Amino acid sequence: MTAPIVPPATVGMLGGGQLGKYALMAANAMGYRTLVVDPDPNAPAAVVANEHLVAPYDDPGALARLAAECAVVTTEFENAPAAALDELAASIPVAPAASAVAVAQDRIVEKTFMVDHEVAVGPFAPAPATLDDAQRRAIHAVAEHGAIVKTARFGYDGKGQRRAAGPAEVDEALTEFAGTDCIVEALLDLHAEISVIVARTADGALTNWPIAENVHVDGILDVSVVPARVDPAIGERAIELATTIVEALEYVGVLAVEMFVVDGDRLLVNEIAPRPHNSGHWTLDASVTSQFEQQIRAVCGVGLADTAMTAPAVAMVNLLGDLWFRDGRGEGIEPDWAEALADPAATLHLYGKTDARPGRKMGHLTVTADSPDAAERRALALRSRLSD
Repeated sequence: MTAPIVPPATVGMLGGGQLGKYALMAANAMGYRTLVVDPDPNAPAAVVANEHLVAPYDDPGALARLAAECAVVTTEFENAPAAALDELAASIPVAPAASAVAVAQDRIVEKTFMVDHEVAVGPFAPAPATLDDAQRRAIHAVAEHGAIVKTARFGYDGKGQRRAAGPAEVDEALTEFAGTDCIVEALLDLHAEISVIVARTADGALTNWPIAENVHVDGILDVSVVPARVDPAIGERAIELATTIVEALEYVGVLAVEMFVVDGDRLLVNEIAPRPHNSGHWTLDASVTSQFEQQIRAVCGVGLADTAMTAPAVAMVNLLGDLWFRDGRGEGIEPDWAEALADPAATLHLYGKTDARPGRKMGHLTVTADSPDAAERRALALRSRLSD
């Protein structure tokens, strides 16, 4: 990329989920034309894109259209085929690059990348589909006090994961995932889970948002609170770690780095997400610039904008499809959103997904307040009343 890409140029997007929807909304507001590729005819981003190509992400015709009409192509999820990104990159700018996305597509590659760049991670052992005796011994050593077995690829929101109490249960999980490369990660005694969201342009300009403190339930993000209730020194080190990673990847765009705080003040990187992130949804309502606008700014090379908070504190709670099935019946019933909409400190976001399913992210609720504790209490209370 030799010059900024400015409106009314066309921004292409591989993936049409909620992350793509908000990024394309930001692009449209800035004056860009938008083109999205997603095989789902009801993809959330299809509502806001100027054009939606209903096709697989590696469809030759769709890729040809992107290459012919777009000034830049980005992605909203890490599992876009690397070969498709490489094919596009031969003729137009693609950000983030396939090489960076590929690191996040495979948990073994990701952990190895961290180790190679002297970024601390928790104890782990690769578990390829075919194990030798030495590999099994290494896995059992990691799992001595409990572990999580994860598929190396295509796992998200708790999918492709099994918790194991010890080596025997790890073996059972690996049998369940037979024929699939996996990784075994030691269970850790966590003080806190945090995430740092950074943005970087091709010329190396960097910025980040205040750190989020996160709570997961069954592997799915449940609550994010900003600013994180951790020692400021931990926050500074977290930003340094995220900066190390984004620069080592030569990354262009928005990147989320999830970390664990253990032993009181020690930081371990858990994983990265090469895209805007669920824990950054609060930026839509409580930051000068959202992570989605910043994604468009970064990949177009037009300069990064202010990431300051516009409220003292904010909390975001996810709204899963379970809310639609709260009465135990087998059919979905739309929650009553009236109270959430009536709260002046709250903002409701529904993604426009047609089918509610337990565990599926259907939307989120953001609440601002004078303190992180107050924001979290109010957000949880509002969500709880949706189940009444």
